[in-house]
Amino acid sequence: MLKWHLAVLDLEDEPMSLEQSFDSNFRYVLVAARRARQLQNGSQPLVDSHSRKACKIAQDEIAAGKVNYVKRDTPILKPEVAGADIPKLVAS
Repeated sequence: MLKWHLAVLDLEDEPMSLEQSFDSNFRYVLVAARRARQLQNGSQPLVDSHSRKACKIAQDEIAAGKVNYVKRDTPILKPEVAGADIPKLVAS
């Protein structure tokens, strides 16, 4: 399992560059959104946060290095499904 850390998002501090933590902003948003959903569904926070909002708590957990994710090495392939046989109408 790969462990990823995220920089503190405060403007006062010098944040780490994105390349040192997540490989894209999209992946960061996905991880934070999934963790926020877990918090909304009753999971306990992994860090003390001054916020009560799930999204901010998830960001604080990522910044603290408490949230991990697994990046698959192999792409997910969808099985090919043959389409239904649709009869062709011939106009006479």
